[in-house]
Amino acid sequence: MKKTLFIASVVFYSIIVQAQYNNMSMPEALYGKTFNLNIHESTKQLVTGNQTITGAINNETFWGPTLFINKDEEVRLNVTNNLNESTTVHWHGMHLPAVMDGGPHQVIPAGTLWQPYWTVKNQASTLWYHPHLHETTQAQMTKGVGGFIIVRDSQESSLALPRTYGVDDIVLALTSRSYNSGTNTFVTPPASTRVYGDYMLSNGTPKAQYTLPKQYVRLRILNAEIERGYNLAFSDNRTFYIIANDGGLLNAPVAISGTNRVKLMVGERIEILVNLANDAIGSTVDLKAYNSGLALGFPGGEPNTTGQFGSLLNNTDFSVLHINVGATTTTTTPITAVPTTLATNAYWAASDATVTRAIAVTGGQGPMPFSLDNRTFVLNYINKTINLNDIEKWTVTNNNIFGHSFHVHDIEFKVVARNGSAANVGTHESGWKDTFYVPRNESVTFVGKFDDFADADVTHPYMYHCHFAGHEDGGMMGQFIVTTPLATTSFSSTNAFTLFPNPSSNILFVALKDVNTEIYYVTITTITGRVVMMLPQPQWQNGIDISSLETGVYIFQMMDKKTKSVTTQKFIKK
Repeated sequence: MKKTLFIASVVFYSIIVQAQYNNMSMPEALYGKTFNLNIHESTKQLVTGNQTITGAINNETFWGPTLFINKDEEVRLNVTNNLNESTTVHWHGMHLPAVMDGGPHQVIPAGTLWQPYWTVKNQASTLWYHPHLHETTQAQMTKGVGGFIIVRDSQESSLALPRTYGVDDIVLALTSRSYNSGTNTFVTPPASTRVYGDYMLSNGTPKAQYTLPKQYVRLRILNAEIERGYNLAFSDNRTFYIIANDGGLLNAPVAISGTNRVKLMVGERIEILVNLANDAIGSTVDLKAYNSGLALGFPGGEPNTTGQFGSLLNNTDFSVLHINVGATTTTTTPITAVPTTLATNAYWAASDATVTRAIAVTGGQGPMPFSLDNRTFVLNYINKTINLNDIEKWTVTNNNIFGHSFHVHDIEFKVVARNGSAANVGTHESGWKDTFYVPRNESVTFVGKFDDFADADVTHPYMYHCHFAGHEDGGMMGQFIVTTPLATTSFSSTNAFTLFPNPSSNILFVALKDVNTEIYYVTITTITGRVVMMLPQPQWQNGIDISSLETGVYIFQMMDKKTKSVTTQKFIKK
């Protein structure tokens, strides 16, 4: 009888404890080579009272689906913007042509279909996608627009690692939000300049819990914040292993044990393995942010709870995921050990660089916005011109009281020094990176090769910038193009063309007057000028699919790759 009462008490206590938490959303997984992404507004119950208006993609109510893609395959994205405003979608960490990159220049107006495509050159890694429209990035990311990309390759697939999505291999987007009282809408600019949220969201779920099997599990963690950093470890100080960061697998796992933590700043990703095999079924452990008592300048370490840099989470330790230990998975063979070797990356060294550049964090005093090299972002100004296949060494110096998260588009690079010394580079950031943190009064040096993609077109450059969304919107961004020494601006081709539909009128064919013409960009508008389709470097030879268009009269605008001149033709969709 006593035993029965004891078991009943344990079950009752377990129910009470779990009632304090919400089951965390796991984004839908999409597989294949073609992905349809519908960006739209939605609603989600995040706090008691009114539902909150959110930004979402496809069937999600906050955030978007996880895209699974394979190295060396060509992927195509059909991105439809059904928001009530323009947006862009940047493929963060992806190595791809600038015209497909989704920076501030590839603006997708409301109601428009954008169709980028590229061949995947990244190795297996956890990447992500998010808005990058100048001056509205913070507002749109606050609403929840974004999602994960998981790249797979043969090297990663050959390893004994957890990879059953949503079971022993999960994605975890960490962020926080504040709400307007009464309406429960998100606090967003320009109504407020607050940069830290008061309440934790994991995959868009407040007070998140998730059940993971009693074995080794894999967590792909992204800092998807507006500005806050996370100092991560488990509540019982158990050992966990970092197996990958931004650009993919490390050469060997890095153990984080005892009271050691790993700092994850805005835009950075890590993949970790943690062993739950010794935990009893029904037991719990928390993944926590140990954000109290950190050095001055750590974003989110400020002591104040109100004002621009205030938050109820500031300078506190808090749970980011409450883990319930469940039964060992029966769908796959459980992973029981951490591989000793993961990859054979050959990294660039400082001595490999043939070009050296210095970038300074500037501004931020009084009303002056943060900037890079005393210049804020200007849409048509190119800060740096880089030669194709050059190996460059950049040193970013921050002589400012505030730390910054620095991101470079297009390439993965190697961090080779902090404050001038390789010894200061953390083992957890020893792999390929595309984002790093520069603390106050410190510097970071990295080396990267700008290969594969050259495009002298100044209308679609790559970006480098602070990934704090407010700083980014304020102009803390620079632009670069990659050119080839053979590039020239002197051409004699003509980009005259004619259009003809097939009998179904769903495929539009282009006939070029000059066979040497290369189509760089196609934009299709209504007769009143509203953009409905955007096709960067379209593969037009087999026709252009216009089945998504309603019947009516349209204008077809073609930009020539060499001259960048634009020619237009009218056509009728029947």
